[in-house]
Amino acid sequence: MRRIALVTLVVDDYDEAIRFYTEALGFRLAEDVPRPDGSRWVVVEPGGAAGAAPGTALLLARAKGEAQRSRVGDQTGGRVGFFLYTDDFARDRARMAAAGVTFLEEPRHEPYGSVAVFRDLYGNRWDLLQPADS
Repeated sequence: MRRIALVTLVVDDYDEAIRFYTEALGFRLAEDVPRPDGSRWVVVEPGGAAGAAPGTALLLARAKGEAQRSRVGDQTGGRVGFFLYTDDFARDRARMAAAGVTFLEEPRHEPYGSVAVFRDLYGNRWDLLQPADS
C-alpha cells in the first residue's frame, strides 16, 4: 500500500501552531521531538474513528530564512490548499467557530457535499468538507 503520510506546513512558531491545530481544529499532537539542530519534529493529525486507516498528517516546520518565512500563510498562492474532511459538518464548524477559527464564507451545500472555506492562524486557506456520501 502506498499513501501520502505527511505534508509539510511552514509555520512561524511551533508552540503557537500546536495550540491552533490541537485546540482550534481538534487535531492530535502525534509527535514533538527535539532535534540536535534546535528544530523540532512536530506532527499533528486530525484523527478519526478508532481502528480507522491512518490518514495524512501535518509536519509543522518552523520557517528558516527569508524565503521560507515569506511562504508562511501563503503556501499555495491564495488558493485553498488543505482539505479537512468531516463526518459531521455542523458539529465541527460550530466547534471551530467557537474556538476562534475564521470562516471566509457561509456553509455551501454542493453536489459533492457541505463545505466552507476557513483560514488557519497564518492565513492558509482550508476547506472544511463533509462529502455528500458520508
